[in-house]
Parts: sequence; C-alpha cells; structure tokens
Amino acid sequence: MKISIAAIASLSCANAFSVVPKNAPIVSSTQLDARQPIMAGNWKMNPGTEDEAIALASGLTKLLGEETCPMDEENDFCTEVVIFPPHPFLSKVKEVVEDMGITVGAQSIFFEDKGAYTGSVAASMVKSVGCEYILCGHSERRTLFSDSDDAINRKVRKVLDMGMKPILCIGETKEEYDLKIKNEVCAMQLSKDLVGVTKEQMEDVVIAYEPVWAIGTGLVCGAEDANEVHLFLRGVLENLYDEEVAQQTRIQYGGSVTPDSVDELMAQPEIDGCLVGGASLDAEKFGRIINYVKKEAAVAAE
Repeated sequence: MKISIAAIASLSCANAFSVVPKNAPIVSSTQLDARQPIMAGNWKMNPGTEDEAIALASGLTKLLGEETCPMDEENDFCTEVVIFPPHPFLSKVKEVVEDMGITVGAQSIFFEDKGAYTGSVAASMVKSVGCEYILCGHSERRTLFSDSDDAINRKVRKVLDMGMKPILCIGETKEEYDLKIKNEVCAMQLSKDLVGVTKEQMEDVVIAYEPVWAIGTGLVCGAEDANEVHLFLRGVLENLYDEEVAQQTRIQYGGSVTPDSVDELMAQPEIDGCLVGGASLDAEKFGRIINYVKKEAAVAAE
C-alpha cells in the first residue's frame, strides 16, 4: 500500500474525521454476514503458574457452543475464538485447546528476526510453537512500554511476512476523548500502523478498537457509540485502500467487555467481535461472551 501526502492530508480534514465519512458505502446485510465473528481473550500477565493456565484453558474448552470454530471461509456464521496466554504458557495451552478449534496467539513480538535483544521474542519463535495471531499496538504496550506507531507498524508487517495474522489495536486516551479528537487519533494510528501493508495482506488483518478510557476505569463506551467509531474506521480504511477492504476487514471492540454488555455490542452492525481482557480470565464469563446471544435469537425470544 502506498499512502500519498494527499491521502494523509485528506485524513486530516474535517470531512474525513466526521463520524460517517463522506460517500460512506451503504452496508448490506449480506456484506455484514460475510465477516466472521471473532472473540479473543487477552490474558495479559496472568495467571501466575502453568498449572493455572492449563486449568483455565481446560475450563474454557467445556463451555464452547456449537457455533464456535476456527477461521472458516465456508462458514461465516460460526465464531472464531482466539486466546492470548503469556509466552511461557503458549505450548501447553495450545495442547489443551487446539482439538476444540480454539486458536492461540502471542501478546507481542519484536520486529527483528534475532540478535542481542534481551527479553524480546521473535515472530519466528511464537510461530514455531503454533501461534497464528499476534496482538500489535495494544494500549498497554503503547503506554507502559512506549511502543511507537513506527515500531507497531514494523511488528504488523513482520507478523504478516511470517504468515501470521495481526490484531492491530488502536484507540484514544481519556484526555483525547475529552478533547473530542478520538476520530483524529484513531485515523492517525490506523494510517501510520498500516504503512506498507498491501490490500491483499489486509485479508489477514483484524482491527481492535479499544477506547483506553473505558478499560478498567468503570467508565463505559456505549454500544452505539462504539459502533459509530467502527463505522468511521471503515471510512478510513476506504480512504487508505478501497470499499472492498473497508467492508471485509473485521473490527473488534475492546473496552472492558463483560457478559452483561456483549449481546448489545454484538447486535451492532459494524462490531465483528470483542477483544476481552479481565473477563477472559474467568472461564464461565468468557464462555458466556463467546456464546453471545445473536440479535436474531434475541428478537425471536421476545
């Protein structure tokens, strides 16, 4: 992908940052159905031991519904499930969950292949133990570990070059939200983090919108508000690529998702799944999130 100065400039103008971009495509139900739901659990630096990790993974395998499955181009309606254990637990957790169709991913990688980078993990390393997805740009990596957009972009491209799939996390802080520049922040992050990523590679990219101010703070981003941001992000993707990429890219929501909020979130047309933090450490809670009540089923039950 080539981003021209004109394209960046267009993202900086008022029209590009409106909630509904100019000439935004009309989304049909057929287009929406074509995006397979994806639920991901980020365990962060939890649990404390390998035995606890195995127990958590084992508990989750007993709670999968009939509509959960790996990425399946022939079944748009089943839900893909991915979990991100800490690096030391990846192999053991994969052994527990792989036969149930749950995919395992890594929480981060370094963009170099090898060398004197103490404490870092290469993409080839996590691929060799069976990882298919990598989180890139998570808010905690941006804030606590000072991951820049340039570094995140290099990680995204390295993950793709290694034949794996990045989940690219973007989102505004509380200060940026209060300044009413959430769209500008998200558009800039998306634009910088996807530099050099081709249209063809976008088939393997998942975007996760995580409003930082709604993570672990008690503050809530409403489902409809989140949906508006997702719609805006599709407009940004259309500016960067085209309408096809904008409509095919799966966009997750990641702002303190709970069993109580998941049904309303997943009823929104532009939300294709959730990136779950704390609730993914409880098998019962994450199982409920994975087995969310679909809009059609909820309507039929009324």
